[in-house]
Amino acid sequence: MNVEQKLSVDKFAVDEGNPHIVLHPEKFDEATLKALTVICPAGLYTRDESGRMAFEVAGCLECGTCRVVAAHIPGALEWNYPRASFGVQFRYG
Repeated sequence: MNVEQKLSVDKFAVDEGNPHIVLHPEKFDEATLKALTVICPAGLYTRDESGRMAFEVAGCLECGTCRVVAAHIPGALEWNYPRASFGVQFRYG
């Protein structure tokens, strides 16, 4: 079973209106924005045609990789664990 197949069985309970990650793209430098689009294992950081950064909280694996990448820019990324009963529920392994 490959990684995509393993991840496809996970369950995500999204806390609508209360995301556990809030992105402030205007505070980022270009290199960090690019790193976020590449480093996120779930591929949740994307750029649209105009170059604006977007983040989709549904599907977040809560690994904290984005938190580490953005740590050098205070206030650019607010990262908290989801509230109880929300977030990812790993179903494989």
